[in-house]
Amino acid sequence: MEKDKHTFDQAELELLKEGLKRSYKERFEMATRLFKVQQTMNKASITHKPFISK
Repeated sequence: MEKDKHTFDQAELELLKEGLKRSYKERFEMATRLFKVQQTMNKASITHKPFISK
């Protein structure tokens, strides 16, 4: 679990560093995209519906 979090954080930092090389408009669009993904992941919930055979 910790390894996955580390690789995700590292990938996120690489995206941010790559974004700094771009124009202000491209930076804004990238930040907006990341923010939307973050908001979606924060609201996400995993539900389990048991299989019912009839």
